[in-house]
Formats: sequence, structure tokens, C-alpha cells
Amino acid sequence: MLATLIDEPFDDPDWIYEIKWDGFRVMARIERGSVTLLSRSGIDVTKKYPVIADALKDIQSDVVIDGELVALDRRGVSHFQLLQRYAEKPASLYYYVFDLLFKDGTDVRRKPLLERKRALRSILPKTGRVRYSEHIARRGSAFFISAARRGLEGIIAKRAIGRYYSDTRTREWLKIKCAHEQEAIIVGFTKPKGSRKHFGSLVLAVFEGKRLAYVGHSGGGFDERTLRSLHKTMLTLKSAKPLMGQVARESDVTWIRPKLVAEIKFTEWTKSGQMRHPVFLGLRNDKPARMVIREVPKRRV
Repeated sequence: MLATLIDEPFDDPDWIYEIKWDGFRVMARIERGSVTLLSRSGIDVTKKYPVIADALKDIQSDVVIDGELVALDRRGVSHFQLLQRYAEKPASLYYYVFDLLFKDGTDVRRKPLLERKRALRSILPKTGRVRYSEHIARRGSAFFISAARRGLEGIIAKRAIGRYYSDTRTREWLKIKCAHEQEAIIVGFTKPKGSRKHFGSLVLAVFEGKRLAYVGHSGGGFDERTLRSLHKTMLTLKSAKPLMGQVARESDVTWIRPKLVAEIKFTEWTKSGQMRHPVFLGLRNDKPARMVIREVPKRRV
């Protein structure tokens, strides 16, 4: 189930509010003590995150649960960039769980959200790497202000009696971000200049219908290791033909097939539909490129 981006927080007694965790969405299936972790695109990532899979074995029921895999800093704040390097600091890895879909063979997705959350909390271990995602009721505006002050990515608003709609973006879940972030498809890269090695900047796009639309170049957010590893990956995807209409500095671009999805931080959308001051945060392996569209905040009503 996916959330719709809106432009501002709100207060409502019929809604609850959770932290918007800055990590990878992961579905966990536990059956007879066996654990499978699946990314949002359906890829089995169990072997990639063995400490989380081992922690989930403490759950005694057969369940399917939904949550976010995160890496926390010393203040307990999740950062997508930290998750990219979890192998260096595995102690910071946690799985925040916020919904229950199946329990002991029963489909509970039609149950009200708060009922699902109560059942979820009752089966989770009290300590360890698997954590229950807490919520507050009715006071979304104050919760949003608190999230912004703590440096969090944002909040999620959920209808308290809402059902779980698999593989669907609904207005039963709404996301409000403290800062601008956007998933973008890497469709090319430019030549490095000066002392920089490997590549200069990424050429970014999103899907508008079936067409790729240019949304900017990103040359910030890279260290030497990221430049080297990302360049090596992009070279395996080289394409002889441009994949979009004309973009800035097109003659300088090495085009690649639209397979890689990047998380980008930026200041605002320009009138021409590009991201201003885009900064690369990391690759998203949990989302297929075909799902990447421009996310512009909507009014709640």
C-alpha cells in the first residue's frame, strides 16, 4: 500500500500519524519459523539483511508484516544514506514495522488499521532490531512540527479505520515531507571535469505516461567510492541512442538504459519542471524504474 503526497499537515480525530521512516520498504513473511524479506519490487533481500531475518524468528505466529528497514544515527534519526553503508555499521540497522496483512492463515487486510496495529504489537518482540512504529492520534500539525525539528524526513497520516490496499496508492495514507525528495531514473551521465574522476553529473528523468521527461542534472552528493562504483554499474547499461528529447549539454552525455533509480534531495521544482540544486542520496534497489513519476504535493481535499 502506497501513500499520496500532500502539501501540509492537518488535525483530524479520525486519523493517526506516524513517522515517515527514511529507508527501504520491506515486507516480511514468517512461516513456521522461516523468514523471507521482500523489497517493494518483490526482490528477495533476506540474505542481504541477515540480522533482521534472524530477529524476526522471535515472532511465534505465521504472519506477513509491512515496515521500513532503516539505519539510525546516534540521535535515533533514520537516514537513507546511512542505509546505503549499513555493512560498515551493522549495529545501526533496524526494522520498524507498521502493519499486519496476514496472521496464522487469516487475511486481516480488511480489518480497521488500529485493530491491525494492536494485533501487530502483540506479536512483536519487546526489544531488539524489530521495532513497532508508534503513532499519535488527531494532532498531526504538532507532530509534523516536532518531526521537522528533529530532522526527520516527514510524517505519514493514516485513516484510523482504513483497510490495507495492496499494490495501490490511495488517499487513505497521506505523506507530508519536511524536505523535498524525489525518486528519479538515471538515464545518462556526463564527462568528469577538472580533478573529478569517473563522471561529472547524472542525467535524471521521471515517467510522464509512457514517456521519459528530463528533471535535471545532479553532480552533488558523491564521494570517491560512490563515483567509482556507480560509474562501473552505469557502464554495463550503456545505450547508443538518446532516451529523451533534448536536454542541456546533450552532446556531453553517455546514455544508459533506464534501470537505475536514485533518491534525490532538492530545494524546489522550477517552472520548467526541473529540480533545483539536486543532490544524490543513494540508489533505490526497492523500486522499479517504471514506477517513478514526478511527485508534486496535492491538496488534501
